Amino acid sequence: MQKSVRYNEGHALYLALLARKEGTKRGYLSKKTAETNRWHEKWFALYQNVLFYFEGEQSARPAGMYMLEGCNCERVASPRLADKKPLGDHYFTVLFGHEGQKPLELRCEDEVDGDEWVEAIHQASYSDILIEREVLMQKYIHLVQIVETEKIAANQLRHQLEDQDTEIERLKSEIIALNKTKERMRPYQGNQEDEDPDIKKIKKVQSFMRGWLCRRKWKTIVQDYICSPHAESMRKRNQIVFNMVEAESEYVHQLYVLVNCFLRPLRMAASSKKPPISHDDVSSIFLNSETIMFLHEIFHQGLKARIANWPTLILADLFDILLPMLNIYQEFVRNHQYSLQVLANCKQNRDFDKLLKQYEANPACEGRMLETFLTYPMFQIPRYIITLHELLAHTPHEHVERKSLEFAKSKLEELSRVMHDEVSDTENIRKNLAIERTIVEGCDILLDTSQTFIRQGSLIQVPSVERGKLSKVRLGSLSLKKEGERQCFLFTKHFLICTRSSGGKLHLLKTGGVLSLIECTLIEETETSDEDSKGSGQVFGHLDFKLVVEPTDAPPFTVVLLAPSRQEKAAWTSDISQCIDNIRCNGLMTIVFEENSKVTVPHMIKSDARLHRDDIDICFSKTLNSCKVPQIRYASVERLLERLTDLRFLSIDFLNTFLHTYRIFTTASVVLEKLSDIYRRPFTSIPVRSLELFFATSQNNRGEYLADGKSPHLCRKFSSPPPLSLSRTSSPVRTRKLSLTSPLNSRIGALDLSASSVASSPTSTYSPATSPPPTAGKVPLDLSKGPSSPDQSPGSVEDSLENPRIDLCNKLRRKIVNFSLSVPFIVQTADNSHCSVSPASAFAIATAAAGHGSPPGFNNSERMCDKEFIIRRAATNRVLNVLRHWVSKHSQDFELNNELKMNVLNLLEEVLRDPDLLPQERKATANILRALSQDDQDDTHLKIEDIIQMSDCPKPECFETLSAMELAEQITLLDHVVFRSIPYEEFLGQGWMKVDKNERTPYIMKTSQHFNDMSNLVASQIMNYADVSSRANSIEKWVAVADICRCMHNYNGVLEITSALNRSAIYRLKKTWGKVSKQTKALMDKLQKTVSSEGRFKNLRETLKNCNPPAVPYLGMYLTDLAFIEEGTPNFTDEGLVNFSKMRMISHIIREIRQFQQTSYRIEHQQKVTHYLLDKTLIIDEDTLYELSLKIEPRLPA
Repeated sequence: MQKSVRYNEGHALYLALLARKEGTKRGYLSKKTAETNRWHEKWFALYQNVLFYFEGEQSARPAGMYMLEGCNCERVASPRLADKKPLGDHYFTVLFGHEGQKPLELRCEDEVDGDEWVEAIHQASYSDILIEREVLMQKYIHLVQIVETEKIAANQLRHQLEDQDTEIERLKSEIIALNKTKERMRPYQGNQEDEDPDIKKIKKVQSFMRGWLCRRKWKTIVQDYICSPHAESMRKRNQIVFNMVEAESEYVHQLYVLVNCFLRPLRMAASSKKPPISHDDVSSIFLNSETIMFLHEIFHQGLKARIANWPTLILADLFDILLPMLNIYQEFVRNHQYSLQVLANCKQNRDFDKLLKQYEANPACEGRMLETFLTYPMFQIPRYIITLHELLAHTPHEHVERKSLEFAKSKLEELSRVMHDEVSDTENIRKNLAIERTIVEGCDILLDTSQTFIRQGSLIQVPSVERGKLSKVRLGSLSLKKEGERQCFLFTKHFLICTRSSGGKLHLLKTGGVLSLIECTLIEETETSDEDSKGSGQVFGHLDFKLVVEPTDAPPFTVVLLAPSRQEKAAWTSDISQCIDNIRCNGLMTIVFEENSKVTVPHMIKSDARLHRDDIDICFSKTLNSCKVPQIRYASVERLLERLTDLRFLSIDFLNTFLHTYRIFTTASVVLEKLSDIYRRPFTSIPVRSLELFFATSQNNRGEYLADGKSPHLCRKFSSPPPLSLSRTSSPVRTRKLSLTSPLNSRIGALDLSASSVASSPTSTYSPATSPPPTAGKVPLDLSKGPSSPDQSPGSVEDSLENPRIDLCNKLRRKIVNFSLSVPFIVQTADNSHCSVSPASAFAIATAAAGHGSPPGFNNSERMCDKEFIIRRAATNRVLNVLRHWVSKHSQDFELNNELKMNVLNLLEEVLRDPDLLPQERKATANILRALSQDDQDDTHLKIEDIIQMSDCPKPECFETLSAMELAEQITLLDHVVFRSIPYEEFLGQGWMKVDKNERTPYIMKTSQHFNDMSNLVASQIMNYADVSSRANSIEKWVAVADICRCMHNYNGVLEITSALNRSAIYRLKKTWGKVSKQTKALMDKLQKTVSSEGRFKNLRETLKNCNPPAVPYLGMYLTDLAFIEEGTPNFTDEGLVNFSKMRMISHIIREIRQFQQTSYRIEHQQKVTHYLLDKTLIIDEDTLYELSLKIEPRLPA
């Protein structure tokens, strides 16, 4: 061991072990000992710069080691024997650089081995590196000396400058003194012709120094400005301008290519003898792109002219000229989506597609498609906004262009908002028109711009017979499923029921094809007292619901619809009831706000600036929602909760968006607390301005009414026709009755309450379809004295008018409820026709008449109490609407939060204890309680865990024995079961991209894993065959399975199979693909084109838009959309407002996903097939697959 070396023994042993295994040089050498001068053979191992020696090759512990860093290895001559003959061994010595360390003398028998040892030790000594380090150190020392010398020289120059400054000051003082002396001596030296030479020298020195000082000062000023922030900002500003000019030049070139390479040639083609495209289609595709090109060519020329005057850059006036003409973009952006649809339709023509590909092959297109060029103008306005934003960021506030650029930016942002809102509105109209075009007969009600699409899906219509009784049919009947299946569309005002022909076209039902929701009553659950309804509930498993339709010009009838599952039934009934309740709530508020002030609901909403004017805590867009109120762009949480509980209207799209995304900006407890507060204190939900309108009275008008002895409400007409009958089977206990917004038909005159009559029997009913109305005496009706018994005569009613009215409010509530349960309300019209209205309508009429100058007269407190009662009913109705929607469509919130569930149950029990609760409100509360109390609302659905954990599985089938239809059906069933199990909460916050994604989004990760497993199974099954023909047959069979999946709308299954066939291990099998038929290859190309990711899955989106559920989309497409929305826009603005436009976009995607989740396939589970599909022992990993592929078809030699 070397001396004076400290080392760690464990580390040394580890290095010795490495030297034995991985040493640079190893072998036996003889070592000469320093004490005895004897040679001993040792086993040496060299590792990096450490030389170990062992007693033998098998020794585990080293006998010693040498540090070779800095040593020198030299060959030594062999010692000679006595006869002066040299020995046969080869000697070499290792000289160490440490003082006092003896050299190491070694020898070996082979000369080559000796040379290798010398070279290895030389490299391990790092001598070359040490020499290089020494050279670098010498250079470094030399440079340090130069720097020191320069510092000394600079210091000397600095001293010289200081001395010169001192000398200059001295010379200045001397010059001043001499000037003064010269002035005094001038009269005496007038005749002196020559100036003193010393003065000349001084002036020369002075002039030189003055110039030197000025140059030095200006150099300092220029250098300081170059390094200043202002100069840096100006450089960036100039760079932004130059980039804008380059971008504008590129954009003009793109427009030039669009017009000259596509538009003009296609116009010529449209004028040919056999045109592949019509002129109308050309105009629809290209819109006003040629005008846009001319505009930007002018703007580009102006920019280049301004650049020619650089560094003076004045751009604001160019934008002032450009801004008014940018409105032409509105037409292009508004119709852009439609132009792409027209282009896609035109591409179905082979001649046009061939011609278009020829145009796209033009070198000027640089491989870009026509769709790409049509998309460029969509981004130009946002690009200008970004450019102006960057310009303003580097433009000082005192700059001459600052205000002009800010004005241009604000105008562009306003134009961008208008364009965005018009696109949203246009998309809604196009959606309605797309549905209208699919209906053979057409549908005029879809041409109403206020008609907003809600949902669509397949339902089964149960046939019915006379008197509304259901025919005895079974749910499992094939004829019922085939003949009774209907394609249903729900809008805000109408419900469409269509049949689908064999060719796929839709036909409206001749009777009941278009249902006006104004005339409908929804019955979600049948009562057990109704024997016929009870029987139907048992037959259909409580999957049915009724729509009782009571048109004004036809007899009433009932439409019974059957949903595939309870979850889908809850979704349908929730949306339908929401539409009906919106109209109903509007009717309540219409009655309240039509008092003396004559404020109607639309006028009231228009007069409330908080509903359409921007404020510090809210910002609106130009688009109107389903209630004709501007949509919210940004808002605080408080304003969103205020909108949720506003009694005047409830937008379905707002409610869906809020319930889908509220957990991003608030909690469920806050929402429930707000609902509870609205129920207990309803007047807090109406803004102050509306309350002023609400309580407005006019004594002058009141006096006129009293003088005339008539009420203005005697001539008031409702906004929609009232129901014609009310029987026991459709009482408010079982139904949600829509009657408050029903205007009378044009043939019905003004309501005359004094000419009203009451049926003599409280049990009598009237139906226009069966018999004429019962006759009764025409007597004035006093609603404060309701009929207390069936024997009450008209005379008692007349006598009651003379009695005083005590405690009007309580009596009015009690009598209205009793009245609604006992007799129908008969109203005589001007033409002596009769109609019976619902209790809610009677209540509305009674309260309307109670507020005016009837002969007995009401005082102000009585009329105010009447209004308060209606407001409380509207508040209760609103709370129940939100809760019903929340519980039926977002049940997972309550399954995961037991505290929230208990709080909702407590609130509903509190509502049930309200003595003033109307029967329909009590029924709605009971329904919500029943739905919330059910432990398993969807127990009939098959779950993937149940399929996997089946213990009594039969022996799995092999691939050859299973048909393509069986495989496609069970793949579709499994894919939909996995897709359906994803809760919508996992789509929020990009949890699938986080580190803890398995904990945050377990079901999304299961879906992804299932996709990979199915794709691996397809690839593994193909590679299991050794011969080419079997592999080709397997590929053809899987392609057939994928095509059947496409027919069943399982596009996820199509992508599973096509992605497996495109794997490198399968795709490279040229011999196998050579055996595949041309038809299969063409079908494969068609499937790949359908699910291609090109253009953000453009073809798949179009296919999903045109298909009807059930369907299984590719989940990755929606996850990409959500990630784009999440990363592109923040959840909150800089002012802390919720970005509700972003919430609306997220909700739109989630609603589309849930639409496909809620509609289940009617496929019977086959255990033998699913056991094969889920058998993971058949799956081969990717590396093994590729090795097997190389073994089957080796690579060809290069």
